[in-house]
Amino acid sequence: MSNLHQMRQTSEALSAQSSFSMHGIGVSSGIAIGHAHLVSNALLEVVHYQLPNHLIDDEITRFKNAILTVNKELEILRGSLSKNAPAELSAFINTHLMMLADKSLSEVPLEIIRKESCNAEWAIKLQMDDIVEQFEAIEDEYLRERKYDVVQVVERVIKVLLGHPSQAPNQGQNNLNQSKQQQESAIILVAHDISPADAIQFKQHHFAAFITDVGGATSHTAILARSLNIPSIVALQRARDLINDGELIIVDGTLGVVIVNPSKEILAEYELRQNQWAIEQQKLKRIKSTKAVTMDGTAIDLFANIEGPEDVDAVKASGATGIGLYRTEFLFMNKREMPDEEEQFQAYKKVAEAMHQLPVTIRTLDLGADKQMNPDSVNDCANPALGLRAVRLCLAEPQIFHTQLRALLRASHFGHIKILVPMLSTLSELRQTKLLLERAKLSLRKENIPFDENIALGGMIEVPAAAINAEAFAKELDFLSIGTNDLIQYTLAIDRTDDAVAHLYNPLHPSVLKLISITIKAGEKLGKSVSVCGEMAGDAKLTKLLIGMGLRQLSMHPSNVLSVKQQVLHSQMSKLIINARKVLSHTDLEKIEPLVSKFNLH
Repeated sequence: MSNLHQMRQTSEALSAQSSFSMHGIGVSSGIAIGHAHLVSNALLEVVHYQLPNHLIDDEITRFKNAILTVNKELEILRGSLSKNAPAELSAFINTHLMMLADKSLSEVPLEIIRKESCNAEWAIKLQMDDIVEQFEAIEDEYLRERKYDVVQVVERVIKVLLGHPSQAPNQGQNNLNQSKQQQESAIILVAHDISPADAIQFKQHHFAAFITDVGGATSHTAILARSLNIPSIVALQRARDLINDGELIIVDGTLGVVIVNPSKEILAEYELRQNQWAIEQQKLKRIKSTKAVTMDGTAIDLFANIEGPEDVDAVKASGATGIGLYRTEFLFMNKREMPDEEEQFQAYKKVAEAMHQLPVTIRTLDLGADKQMNPDSVNDCANPALGLRAVRLCLAEPQIFHTQLRALLRASHFGHIKILVPMLSTLSELRQTKLLLERAKLSLRKENIPFDENIALGGMIEVPAAAINAEAFAKELDFLSIGTNDLIQYTLAIDRTDDAVAHLYNPLHPSVLKLISITIKAGEKLGKSVSVCGEMAGDAKLTKLLIGMGLRQLSMHPSNVLSVKQQVLHSQMSKLIINARKVLSHTDLEKIEPLVSKFNLH
């Protein structure tokens, strides 16, 4: 209570100052109340200056030493991870180590120093800007947001060059652990950006939350925040400029709102909300082993989305009953050569075995023409969202596709694997895919390599053309999976990463709901299962609507499984069906949103 009492006193002292709120993207739910600690942003401190020729060699040595120092820091971090640390942490460190070792960051800046006779900080920042520009042209949102990893790696190097200390605020080495935890539990980190590596260090502390100026819902920092269950908000734009060190702030990760210098009344209200949130989170853990069944007996399958084998622990901890989406792009990232069949096979096999015959749906490679297997190869595309990507790329590169299909088939012998094909838009693409799958099967039979002869083949419905023609696809597939992220983007002609139009990105748009409904009905008519694996599946506010529309399978980030399950357990199918029909009968978004809000009141 002493911390809360101190916060009230601080709030009263700041009452003369104006209170204001900021809005960003809430990437990890929860409420935190604490004092701001501004984290250094070395990138903003970089200046450009010329060096005389006789100092160039010294500058090159300084840069090389900085790279070695950061590499050592990351290696120490990796070695310090505990056995029960979230699986994402090791993957993030490995990614940053690979980026640091890449010639584009470790050697190209040396050429810039020699050519332009400039300081090391400026050289690596110039190279970073060039790399980030290339990433921003990538259509795939997950891969595009890897630019934040590049920035975070460069940030670490620049901090070493500038002689910055660790970002974590120093609480004193001699403090008792309990006292230290109490102090840190009232600290909210405010940064331009926070790298996963820095967040790993923060995990050893007990900070209340963190907020950043930049980042996206699928950035590594966002993913890490969810895995650590830290209330967090990104994309606040100017939080670090507008918030002063030590100011009292409230972070509402659920709503994506930050309140600076709250009044006594607002502070009291959020203290109550914070307690209620903590109680609800404890209650959710009680239903981990409870089957997801509605009040009137309708079973709902709740699956999890993963990026690699290391995510399986989080899936099991969530109580999910399978994997609805395994993004295989993870295996291809940060590599100059495509992973061979054996490497892919081992990764898929590991997941299949770990899930013990629970379903594992693995999506085939979903990269675009702008992201080549060899990062040194550049293929310009005027509009990568409409270019050579996903199944189009796989069909254009049949040998790459053949290798992956063989690896998937081989792994199917060790578990319940299903294959999912992304971005289908024509039946011709589907039929070519099926032909290549049969060729892969034939090649394995000739070599007497076992696989599941009846492996299920599904297609992602994420292009409006596929949704409209869903019945035709359902006739030739074993199951359908709706990728709502792209379906919404293509239907509404909105790039949700573009700040200028992001507010128009709405999953409840009547056209989006109708396309989802068409797909569900196609599956029902032909007896084929239909699932949703996009962000809509993990939004508990939309659970009852999706179930009422006829969905029985939802796949989401593991951290969302319990909150969605709670909605399922409190649902009554007869009412949901009626309510969903009402929603689908409307063509006005302003009428749909209030109706959906009422779903969660019953």
